[in-house]
Amino acid sequence: MAVQSSFDPQAFRAALGTFTTGVTIITTQAEDGSPIGITANSFNSVSLNPPLVLWSLAKKARSLPVFTNGRHWNVHVLSAEQEALSGRFATQGEDKFAEVELDSGVSEAPLLQDCTARFQCRTAFQYEGGDHVIFVGEVLAFDHNERPPLAFQSGQYALATRKPRNELRLATTPPPPDCSYTEDLLGYLLGRAHYQMLNALRRLLNNQQLDEHAFFILSVLCIRDRLTLDEINAFVSYTGHSASLASMRFLEGQKLVARELNGEDTRYVLTADGREASLQELALAKAVEEDVSDKLGAGDAMALKVLLKRLIAASDPGLPDLWAPR
Repeated sequence: MAVQSSFDPQAFRAALGTFTTGVTIITTQAEDGSPIGITANSFNSVSLNPPLVLWSLAKKARSLPVFTNGRHWNVHVLSAEQEALSGRFATQGEDKFAEVELDSGVSEAPLLQDCTARFQCRTAFQYEGGDHVIFVGEVLAFDHNERPPLAFQSGQYALATRKPRNELRLATTPPPPDCSYTEDLLGYLLGRAHYQMLNALRRLLNNQQLDEHAFFILSVLCIRDRLTLDEINAFVSYTGHSASLASMRFLEGQKLVARELNGEDTRYVLTADGREASLQELALAKAVEEDVSDKLGAGDAMALKVLLKRLIAASDPGLPDLWAPR
């Protein structure tokens, strides 16, 4: 790792950015009664007894006089669903509190809802800190819940995921001779997770007299109707299965799919029974997902989805976007 021999402010900022933090909104009330709020990631704990926390604000910030002269302020640790709210309070020149629901607190400082944690504070000390002012507050009241928190790392929003020490086998033992296959191989991890969830779904689908291949076809037609056989296959080819005329005739026989003839084109549409069957299958798939999500926890499940979306984008061979507007 290269060591900076001369001080470069931009490099220093980038180095500081590697420290992952939470994202907070700090609120107070101005003397004229107007609500004030800013996004900050400089929040930190100071003391448990007495209960003290701190955060810092740039001296050039327009809201500095309000916080300097004020007595009370609230720290809101944002949940992963509040990324848009973070962006709003980081922007100047708009009514940040428009249509934002507030709770009543111990002071007149605005108290936002649906956060991962909230700390209602009274200023205890203020310190000069270079180009910032450091505010240390006594915590008068606080609350928290199980919502996964929003994180910030290297200039981007992030999601935190747990790494339990005793829950995972990290494949530290060497592989057998002449074999480099380990439990940490991404393909193995993805494949095993996929087939375990698919097996759980398959057992539920067996009660519907449909298999997962029919589930894929009906799901595609539920999202985008009136497709040719080639168009259906363009959307399901990643599964390793292809929709055939025989499989479409089977679904027709089950009165789940109907054909529309348009010149030389044959297009397939869902019947009312087909749409109902697709919605029932989706409910089964969501039940499997909810069971896994409950075991992972909401934060880890959300982080997993983000990583899988990035992996899909990185490995996409050029499949059409099923959800793209026509």
